[in-house]
Amino acid sequence: MKVTRIMMMVGFFVLPFALMLPALGAEKEAEKATHGTLDTGAIERELGKAGEAKGEVYKLSWPRTDLSVTVGDVTVKPGLGLSNWIAFTSVSGGAAIYGDLVLTENEVSPVIRELEARGIQITALHNHLIGEVSRVMFLHYWGQGDSATLARNFKAALSKTKTPMTEAKKGETPPEEVGFDPEQFQTQLGQKGSVKHGVLQLSVARPETIKESEVELPPSMGMGTSINVQAAGAGQVAATGDFVMTADEVNRVVQALEKHGIKVTALHNHLLHGSPNLFFMHFWAHDTAEKVAQGLKAGLNAMK
Repeated sequence: MKVTRIMMMVGFFVLPFALMLPALGAEKEAEKATHGTLDTGAIERELGKAGEAKGEVYKLSWPRTDLSVTVGDVTVKPGLGLSNWIAFTSVSGGAAIYGDLVLTENEVSPVIRELEARGIQITALHNHLIGEVSRVMFLHYWGQGDSATLARNFKAALSKTKTPMTEAKKGETPPEEVGFDPEQFQTQLGQKGSVKHGVLQLSVARPETIKESEVELPPSMGMGTSINVQAAGAGQVAATGDFVMTADEVNRVVQALEKHGIKVTALHNHLLHGSPNLFFMHFWAHDTAEKVAQGLKAGLNAMK
């Protein structure tokens, strides 16, 4: 009798909790749908390719392998600074996107019209290089909404360009020679990066939390100082990218770069409602790897 009575008491307390479990599960699923991770599968289906996860960011890129761009006697590799990219991050109710499109002059207007028609905002349009042949412009954009819809709308704008939408399969193209010692360059610069398609790519994060329209943007969404380096023949390298700075840092970095023979090629904003207000300064360096690394390190030190 005592056992039966105890079992009845346990059931009295357990049964209501068990009945609550489906509701709690549904609530968790709803929360996951609103605040969960990105639906990268839907993004990939819409864009027709896989991307790369970097923390809370999912990033995809399309190198402009269709373009031939030179600066002086240097032929610019797509990975040096001629790649379209889009980065997704999860926000309440969906996703936010930010990115950069590399455009010929006659592609600018059709792409802007398509983005605007599909609710994606233009945040900047400008040069990154000086004296390049053929001329290219760089368009920055921002959007929020359903991740699959954002991907579909972005692809519609990208299709207004001659960007190759598919990549060569592994083994179809030979690996590109680096042509300089990337390990030594990283040691001299004091930063670590990675080599992709013959280009050493590095990113240096800022210490602050950076936001656009109250959405936090990690460094991998274009908010870190970017340095790309390729071989330029005759024992030299070419480097480009952008320093991400506060207003007080701008002229200190300009002076450091110019002192080391690195040209400042553009200074502007990339965001409309950024916090803090940051400036993006693009540069062009063409010299021995040692001198370029020393100059860029001086620029980074001027930001500290």
